[in-house]
Amino acid sequence: MKKRWICLFVENDIGVLARIAGLFSGKSYNLDSLTVGTTEDSTVSRMTISLTSDDKTFEQVKKQLNRSVEVIKVVDYTDVAVHSKELMFVKISSCSERDMEEIFRISQVFDVTVIDYLPSSVLIESVQTEECNNQFLALLEKCYANRFEIVRGGSVAMEFG
Repeated sequence: MKKRWICLFVENDIGVLARIAGLFSGKSYNLDSLTVGTTEDSTVSRMTISLTSDDKTFEQVKKQLNRSVEVIKVVDYTDVAVHSKELMFVKISSCSERDMEEIFRISQVFDVTVIDYLPSSVLIESVQTEECNNQFLALLEKCYANRFEIVRGGSVAMEFG
């Protein structure tokens, strides 16, 4: 089993996302992450999909996607140099003054941004790789277990070179 990345260029039409997601669920393929946005061409959307699978399953996924009428292009990013980032928000509640000081220090070390705070809670924005966000969350779990909420937006990626 290996972490896989795939980029799809699809028609920017109603229902395309549902049909692509249906393709994955119909075959019992689990997605780790899915993000969609328009491209420089307003008639085309770009999907960045992350999944964990073996070679055989991944080849089946790519073949299924290539057969889909709405799919313009399938790009396998698995073994390609790409830059990827994930948007994540973390809200930490029930903070003491000492907690707040520590959270501001941690945010500097992890290069994340405190975007809002109240006397007893803080909201942090992180635009990092999935791995960096996981490391950040592991530290928060040790320090602030059961006192934080997470929203992750999924990764976007673009090949380099």
